[in-house]
Amino acid sequence: TQCSGTQISKFGRKGVDSHIVIVGCGISGIGAAQKLIKHGFKNVRILEATQRSGGRIKTTRLGNKIVEIGANWIHGPSKENPVFRLACRYRLLDEEALSEQNQALDVGGHPPFKPNWFCSSGGKLGPDVTEPVAALFASLLQQSQQFHAEQREPVPSVGEFLKGELARHAAQWGDGPAARRLKLAVASVLLKLECSISGAHSMDCVGLGAYGLYETLPGLDCTFPRGYEGLIDAMMKELPRGIVSYSRPVRCIHWDGAFRRAGKTFPVLIECENGETFPANHVIVTVPLGYLKKHQDTLLSPALPLGKAHAIQRMGFGTNNKIFLEFDEPFWDPDCEVIYFVWDDESPVTDVVPDVQKYWMKKLFGFTVLRPTEKYGHLLCGWIAGEESEYMETLSEEEVKQSITQVIRRFTGNPVITPKRILRSQWHLDPYTCGSYSYVAVGCSASDIDSIAEPLPLKQSQSEPLQVLFAGEATSKSFFSTTHGALLAGWREADRLIAHHTTSPPSAPLNSRL
Repeated sequence: TQCSGTQISKFGRKGVDSHIVIVGCGISGIGAAQKLIKHGFKNVRILEATQRSGGRIKTTRLGNKIVEIGANWIHGPSKENPVFRLACRYRLLDEEALSEQNQALDVGGHPPFKPNWFCSSGGKLGPDVTEPVAALFASLLQQSQQFHAEQREPVPSVGEFLKGELARHAAQWGDGPAARRLKLAVASVLLKLECSISGAHSMDCVGLGAYGLYETLPGLDCTFPRGYEGLIDAMMKELPRGIVSYSRPVRCIHWDGAFRRAGKTFPVLIECENGETFPANHVIVTVPLGYLKKHQDTLLSPALPLGKAHAIQRMGFGTNNKIFLEFDEPFWDPDCEVIYFVWDDESPVTDVVPDVQKYWMKKLFGFTVLRPTEKYGHLLCGWIAGEESEYMETLSEEEVKQSITQVIRRFTGNPVITPKRILRSQWHLDPYTCGSYSYVAVGCSASDIDSIAEPLPLKQSQSEPLQVLFAGEATSKSFFSTTHGALLAGWREADRLIAHHTTSPPSAPLNSRL
């Protein structure tokens, strides 16, 4: 990637010659590399621990059906969303997702899927039972997001707030005890759904005061008809060939040093597990927060400053897995988009099970239906979060299939129904992710995300600046847990280096879009 004369004068020769290493070839790392190369940096390299690009964007097949093991939707597909803009540029979406009407819808992060509700005593629940509870739950969720703006926190967690308010409302319901218990069991399902959305073991783990930090974008969530990895493939095609070194897990990032290589001195040396080393002026770390939590004592030398290390530990990072099931015939209605399973013994409201090994499957709130039927046949995607989800990963696929089959038979009242195929994700066991995505935990605030994102050395240091930078979804204050948050974080750190090496005012704003 040769530099134009204007870029060299803008950065100075030292800028474009800087050696920049990006750790992790997910969308955050790829986005950072794209932007740096576009601005004329010549020595950019991505180190990727696995044999593939994409990170937590991972598309595969179940038979001949395309399914997403990782990221599923573009959340808020509208002009404000950089992932949507890229998907439009690469022509990866269908006409419906591109429509102005679709982009204008604001669903507040909860698409209005048409539901079927099944009960553990067998058979369906009617809207007279489910709809009032769903409406109440939605209004309480909205309330729980407002405490951030008010800078107050009546209780520490979202779970405590929701359960307390549900109990207060239930006391005023005019139903008999059995009907009241059933309605609270419906609320338990919705609480488990929120665990999957947040990627948390329990909503008791999610901080109430910071819950409103997360911002939703307008647009009805959409999927990639040919798979999310199509976006990664398109982005990778724009990078120079050979820029990524695969199968290069990083053992240690040595920084604040003076490492000699080919007559030059570098402040950073990245050491891979295979013994290979890469000198750098700057390194952008885009690894998942789960990996950072597990390896924070050894990944950097010198070790992370205490404030940053504490912020990494405080921030939440949990597991949300998928279980795909294919059937010969549907047990759900033709217009159904989501299936909820209500355990009628779950009252008072709860989102954890009493015995994980015995009852892990009770954490599964239900399934989304993959549509259209012409493309997917009769295919469901089950969602399960938390420690129950992590236990599920340790079971064989056959054990998972048997357990889920028994549950479906019980809820539908059909004793012979059997899925013909199953596939599940195992994000917690993945050694380079150690879970799914981040959430703002109890005791966390926006300043923790700022602290995780702050480059090293810290501002007051006399050492060479911007040696170690941090990107990835967990460093995005408004869009943590999303692909657009990850992409924006990668761009942010690329912009930081571009600004650092700019010797005259840039001709375009630093956050100019790709």
